[in-house]
Amino acid sequence: MTSTSCNQGRKKYEVKKILNKKKFRGKDWYLVQWKGYIVEENTWEPRENLGNIKELVKEFEEEYGKIRRIKKRKNNKEDRRGELLGRYMAKILYG
Repeated sequence: MTSTSCNQGRKKYEVKKILNKKKFRGKDWYLVQWKGYIVEENTWEPRENLGNIKELVKEFEEEYGKIRRIKKRKNNKEDRRGELLGRYMAKILYG
């Protein structure tokens, strides 16, 4: 992801990277890493505060979607394996 500027009030900040996303009160909030600032100064920003960095948000959304799909697939496989193991164990134990 490339850094892009973001207006907040009168000051202009440069976004280094979008790190995460969450829903809060029906709105999407993004964890933003600011260029030239330390990690402790990352902030959660609502989507409307990031109007000037649409490309960066779009890139993040695409990557975020891929990661969620992979995690969902992995969890489904683990659930099925546990379910199958449970059936076989019951058959072994109880005939």
